[in-house]
Amino acid sequence: MTRNTMKVAVFAGDGIGPEIMAEALRVLDALNLQGLELTEGLVGGAAYRAKGHPLPPETLEIAKASDCILFGSVGDFSLDNLERPLRPEQAILGLRKEMKLFANMRPAKVYKGLEHMSSLKPEVAEKIDLLIVREANGDVYFGNKGIRVLPDGRRQGFDDMSYAEDEVRRVAHTAFRTAMGRRKKLCSIDKANVLDTSQLWREVIIETSKEYPDVELSHMYVDNAAMQLVKDPGQFDTIVTGNMFGDILSDQASMCVGSIGLLASATMAEGTYGLYEPIHGSAPDIAGKGIANPMAQILSTAMMLRHSFALEAEAKRIEAAVEKALADGVMGGDLGGKAGTREIGDAVLARL
Repeated sequence: MTRNTMKVAVFAGDGIGPEIMAEALRVLDALNLQGLELTEGLVGGAAYRAKGHPLPPETLEIAKASDCILFGSVGDFSLDNLERPLRPEQAILGLRKEMKLFANMRPAKVYKGLEHMSSLKPEVAEKIDLLIVREANGDVYFGNKGIRVLPDGRRQGFDDMSYAEDEVRRVAHTAFRTAMGRRKKLCSIDKANVLDTSQLWREVIIETSKEYPDVELSHMYVDNAAMQLVKDPGQFDTIVTGNMFGDILSDQASMCVGSIGLLASATMAEGTYGLYEPIHGSAPDIAGKGIANPMAQILSTAMMLRHSFALEAEAKRIEAAVEKALADGVMGGDLGGKAGTREIGDAVLARL
């Protein structure tokens, strides 16, 4: 892949997805990138209504023929009674499985002037600028599970936690490479004092670290990490952890920032293939009203340019434009402002 071949699958999805995606595409268009090819496809509830499945074959083919996926959001309350395999959310799970997306990357940063949005003290919140790399295809979520009856008649639920060393090593490489592009500090979070799975995790992380001598590696137990994210979040740069711990800690970090309307994410496969999406949902209650904040979608686009196409300068241009718009007081309802979706998009474009 080179700059001359940049094929992006665009899946806007449900609810506010199409509205915020439209603004992200306007920003992308303004960069005038040579060789950029966008192909749109249906996912989620929109795909189910049109094709009878949340991830129809033609959408999956678009994903496979592309270099990455720019994703909006999925979710439709009116379809919640469908069988689980047909619910809108299965689109994202299906893409993770089919495209072998295993490393979720979620940055959390407090923008200047928005410290008061955090539940933490402003002087603590202002120091937050971290990125969590979470393994996304293993752990208890994907292990053997079920409910069984014991010989004495009691019911017992079980979920097996396990990681093979190659599963740990591949997410470790992603985390170390990410840390190299930031402040060269990586904290691996586990529960190695109690869990055999975490003992193997730590051993493999240490083994992999030998290939990245410029990165300062540290380790922290997950319970302490949860406390430190509240006490002193500024100490963290890049974090790597397993699926369950990452699920919890990344949401905690989101609330430390104060608004999910500004938070982007990426889920990466081997190499540079990734799926980029805002962390918020489809928000069907405000869909079509033109009031959704598109900044997280726009920042997801910046992550796409950085991680799939190595366009660091262009990614920073987008991030700087968003930061300047916020500093100038252009805010959506989620931040206590009154700017609409299109107005926010215009503001970012004007500062690009």
